[in-house]
Amino acid sequence: MTESPALPVTLDRRSPMPLAVQLAEELRAAAADGRLRAGDRLPSTRALATQLEVSRTVTAAAYEQLHAEGWITGRHGSGTYVTTAPPGSPSARPRRPRQEAQDETAVDLRPGSPWAGGIDRSAWRRAWRGAADVAPMPRHQRAGIPAYRAAVAEHLLRHRGLRVRAEFDESGEGESVLATGGTTSALAELAKTMLRPGDTVAVEDPGYQRAVDTMRAAGLRVVPAPVDADGLLLDAIPKGAKAVYCSPAHQYPLGGRMSARRRVELVERARREGWLVIEDDYDGELRYDVAPLPLLAALAPDVVVHLGTTSKILTPTLGAGWMVAPPGVVAAVVEHRESTGTSPSAAGQLVLVELARNGDLGRHLRKLRRELSERRTLLVDALAAGGVRFLGDDAGAHLVVPVDSAAAERELIEAARHRGLLLDGLARHHVGKPTWFGVALGYAACSRAQLHTAIPVLLGLLRSNGPAVSPSG
Repeated sequence: MTESPALPVTLDRRSPMPLAVQLAEELRAAAADGRLRAGDRLPSTRALATQLEVSRTVTAAAYEQLHAEGWITGRHGSGTYVTTAPPGSPSARPRRPRQEAQDETAVDLRPGSPWAGGIDRSAWRRAWRGAADVAPMPRHQRAGIPAYRAAVAEHLLRHRGLRVRAEFDESGEGESVLATGGTTSALAELAKTMLRPGDTVAVEDPGYQRAVDTMRAAGLRVVPAPVDADGLLLDAIPKGAKAVYCSPAHQYPLGGRMSARRRVELVERARREGWLVIEDDYDGELRYDVAPLPLLAALAPDVVVHLGTTSKILTPTLGAGWMVAPPGVVAAVVEHRESTGTSPSAAGQLVLVELARNGDLGRHLRKLRRELSERRTLLVDALAAGGVRFLGDDAGAHLVVPVDSAAAERELIEAARHRGLLLDGLARHHVGKPTWFGVALGYAACSRAQLHTAIPVLLGLLRSNGPAVSPSG
């Protein structure tokens, strides 16, 4: 029996559908597709109403409907729990598409997308032709194609200062690189091999919700750990935790870095309490003020699993990432792949190999850093000149503008959509009750010309939204 610390619910106050109906539909869908599991304890109607900023009448009506349908049950003196989906229950309805994503003419200022338009098309075609020249493989490469692992090992040494072995020892002896399908697929493999359903995993809050959903889908108990200017607050990690998920080089979405002192404390506690530290280094190559920050995996390779991806420095098209882990983790993941018949796709690995072999990967990274650094400067200078407070290190492909409330965040996003700008709010990135509000501004997905056009509109919206203040958390 587990307690869900926050419900995966989004209510659309612009919709003609009553909020109670929307809430019932969202919870029904979550129970049907596994985001809520049988035995999960739901918040009280009062607590949920506070979390969603609606009246208690809304939450009570939704619970009553779900109770009548058999999705939830009340236990006297204990609370309300999710039951097994009733026989013949309707399939989970697909989640409503975000209205912003349907506007193809809008300027996309949401984070999470790479500067795909900056990839040299000649180099791209050359890499795919080179990949196509490789003879068809008679067997799966469970650990990844050797040439790909060698290319990743060279990349990690040159750009992240991490020295690892490219070779994989079938006995599991020695740390080495494994190919993955990306961060999310790697997390799913770790959840299956190194953790058990019901295990507690602490995650940064706010943080990367796709990682949260992946771990919950594996039956793990996800506990939020707040972050401050120095990164994840270690005191918030509960006793008995089995793993900690964090992004120390460039915290997502707030954009700060974990301090050296806290890094040392994290790995010392991990060794002392038996944690597996999962380090998501989603864009650690993209730093503009100093050299890329050292990895936790370099500090404590015995307790840290390092995850990297090509989706932020190149494109999600490749579907290629990597994992560097202690020998026992490496062996367990490869054994899991062998037993389940799964392997990361070879095509993206082969393309990355060709990009690296021709020197195109290095040229692209230099071009990428220069372009994104200039875009960030353009945005930062405009915000500073407009008197708008912002957060985030001189790194990555996004920064954060805080606002003082959930209502202000919603109003800003909606006003921006009407002016042709797509923004991403901070509230949705929380596992627990939201404590940070504002927008994360990405500057990689759009073109330079679009960014120039969007900045004056953005400044006008931010000024009209009122002054930014420190978050409640």
